[in-house]
Order: sequence, then structure tokens, then C-alpha cells
Amino acid sequence: MSFSIAGKTAIVTGAANGVGLAIGRHFTAMGANVVFADMDEKTLVHQMGDEADKEDNIRIFAGDLRKKLTIANLLSATVDAFERVDILVNASRQVMTTDPLDPQDNTLEELLQQNTLTAFRMSQATARRMIKQAGEESEGPIGSIVNISSIAARRTHPDLLAYSVSTAALEQMTRSFAVTLAPHRIRVNAVAFGSVMSASLKGSLKDHDTMRETIVENTPLHRIASPGEVSDAVQYLASDAAGFVTGQIITVDGGRTLIDPAAVSAH
Repeated sequence: MSFSIAGKTAIVTGAANGVGLAIGRHFTAMGANVVFADMDEKTLVHQMGDEADKEDNIRIFAGDLRKKLTIANLLSATVDAFERVDILVNASRQVMTTDPLDPQDNTLEELLQQNTLTAFRMSQATARRMIKQAGEESEGPIGSIVNISSIAARRTHPDLLAYSVSTAALEQMTRSFAVTLAPHRIRVNAVAFGSVMSASLKGSLKDHDTMRETIVENTPLHRIASPGEVSDAVQYLASDAAGFVTGQIITVDGGRTLIDPAAVSAH
């Protein structure tokens, strides 16, 4: 089996910045056709507008994917540009702090909508398209869906209740969709990551050496991942090399979820 995704068509959501942008750029470098989708049109155009104008395998799509019509328009735009869709990467996500005792706090509803329901509806619509384009083909894979999750699904933090719940729901959705779509030869997996040296994290760490030290101290490999290390894991799951892999959550965190933070602090 090959790790190649050359010639395949992928939709990457949340692709204006961070991990989503890194995945989209990695996929194009590997020869895939990629539609970069995000609701932040200004940043999307800034990051990928020039390349979309010059490269045949890049398109950008701006819209609010919390709306079903926008999802339908995204799929139509993808098919119009590249005739098919083979890979969906649900990388659109939001992180918000939560006050669990505040009755006016609505972050749980917001993050379930943004991080879970959007991926759910995108997966539904894309899977239907994959099944349709396969037609009468009776053998071979017809598509791959990769959800981008977080180690917050398994590790708790007092301020991240809603984020943890939304990512945990995303991971259970991954497993459920994997079983549902297996008869249609569509694989569904997820990549859960810890700290990744994105532009936003670089900004956060700029004047906070203690934060960097805490992350490194709590990571057995003693460093922060590069965005490319997440992209490589996503490529594997999207490729034929993972042809017998479905319903799995690959964790890219340098071993961070394997240790007890309290034990680290005690040393």
C-alpha cells in the first residue's frame, strides 16, 4: 500500500490558519487537489489567495460551515473544480474557556456546534457524495474522513469543560461513523494532538517562558510538535497505507497523555 495522496481531492476545513492550514499546505505539496475552507475569508485569502490564483490544485472557499447550505455549496464548488472528493479533513475547531458554575455561560452549546456538529454534517454530506461518485464500483476504498481532535478529550482542565466535551464527542462520533460507513468502504479516523508550534502558540509563548517549560516538562519527548508532524499523521490516515484502519484515534502528543502531571510536579 502507498502513502501517496497525489491526484486525490481533499476538503480541509478550518484551513485559514493553524493546523488546518498546515495540513492543507502539506497535502498540496504531496500532489493532492485541496479546497481550503474557512469562515475567515480575509485570513484565507491572505494565506492562500495568491497560490489559489497560480496553482491548478488549490481552491479556497469562504463560508460559515455551521449552515447546511454552506456545506452544500462547498461540496458543489469542490466537484465543479476537481470532479470528485476523496478525502475530508475536519480541522475546523474553536477553543473557549468555560465557567461551569455560571448559568449564563453558553460555551458548551457553542463548541458542540462548532467542533462537533459541523464535523458531523460535513461528514454526512461528504460521505453521500463519495458513495454517489463510486457508482457501481464494488471493490476498493472510496473515501477517507479524518477528524482533528485534541488530547483535551481525555485530559481535564478546570477552564476547558466545553472544549473537552466537544472533542470527546467528536472522537465518539469518529468511532460511530467508522462503523456506519464501513459497508460503503469509507474509513473514518481522527488525530488528537497536544501542543503544536502553530503561529498562535508561538505568540502565546513569546513572553511566557514558564508556559513553554511546563509544556516541555509534561511531554516525555521534551519538545513541542511541529505542525508537519500532525500533517504526516493525517496523510497516513488519508492514504491507502491505512486501508485497514478505521475508527481509530491516533494521538500525536509526544507521550503527554501517558504520564500523570502530578507526578511530574513532584519531581
